[in-house]
Amino acid sequence: MSIELVKVSKFLSYILRHKPEAIGITLDADGWVNIDFLIQQAYQHGEDLTKELILEVVKTSDKKRFTISDDGLKIRAAQGHSTEQVDINYIEQTPPEFLYHGTATRFIESIKQQGLIAGNRHYVHLSADEQTANAVGKRHGKPIVLKVRSSIMYQQGFKFYLADNGVWLTKTVPINFLVFD
Repeated sequence: MSIELVKVSKFLSYILRHKPEAIGITLDADGWVNIDFLIQQAYQHGEDLTKELILEVVKTSDKKRFTISDDGLKIRAAQGHSTEQVDINYIEQTPPEFLYHGTATRFIESIKQQGLIAGNRHYVHLSADEQTANAVGKRHGKPIVLKVRSSIMYQQGFKFYLADNGVWLTKTVPINFLVFD
């Protein structure tokens, strides 16, 4: 991904996940906003976007952070929201036996005390494989991958959801469902 596309991706992440009001937009409850309106508002706040540029970011992003509506008119972040106005109605899914959480080693003591919590986001993010979780952990420092006993959690009533981009979501992971190797 080119430097320009990375810059646009970061801008879209900020606006569509955390601060839509920064450019005067309001996301609907499922996180959608009209692409043309997004472009108009971004331009009024010093960001020069085009539909083609946005579609290129969506198409080439290895993290698949964004989803375009079926009619091609709207965009949303697939997951990772911290804004209160968005509460995507994900469909509950049965998780695999294990999921993985990538983090930095500096967070381990806190995790051992409180488990995995969503913090300022709506959900804890989990990966289907260790390699992806390790890549996530590297973004935060020296990586460590925690194994989550997701199947047992699900059997005990915890809900799991699968975002459009393959990220597994759950509200919390208590300590007793974590494997610290």
